[in-house]
Amino acid sequence: MAVSNNITAVLNIVALLCSIPIIAAGIWLDQKPENACVHLIRWPVILLGFLILLVSLAGFVGAYRYKETLLAFYLCCMAILIALLLILLVFAFVVTRPDGSYDVPGKGYKEYRLDGYSAWLRDHVVDNKSWRKIKACLADTGVCPKLTQKFITADQFFAAHISPLQASSCSVFLHTYTFTLSSY
Repeated sequence: MAVSNNITAVLNIVALLCSIPIIAAGIWLDQKPENACVHLIRWPVILLGFLILLVSLAGFVGAYRYKETLLAFYLCCMAILIALLLILLVFAFVVTRPDGSYDVPGKGYKEYRLDGYSAWLRDHVVDNKSWRKIKACLADTGVCPKLTQKFITADQFFAAHISPLQASSCSVFLHTYTFTLSSY
């Protein structure tokens, strides 16, 4: 077997072994109780794991047995996967490039406005059905209760340098908490 085939076979065995934890993570996510965040990601993770498994298996067998058709299939699939990943990367940069943040005096973190984001992202977040899913994900993270243990007073919280996810999940939590208290 040629040196290039040995390298290809070894790399594909590594990729094949890496696909097993990906599939296991998807199955583990499928066993979790119903959660809006987990529901969005479990099947794409399982599908990605099986795609990596199949492509790496084709590459390994093609390189080990020197099957030109399997190697051609492997190379085409890898080219398609790399192109799709590059398209996804460019799409993510274009959609999230304007971040909508602005400084607020007296707060250690930035505030965010939807107007500062791309039109595509605004259209998909403003939709009431999508916002309910996002809000459920943020409320289920449990970030805010942990922050309430870390920052005892409101002044400590507002002066803290926290991430946008922490700030947004706590704003959802505080809004829900305030609404619950005001309804009594």
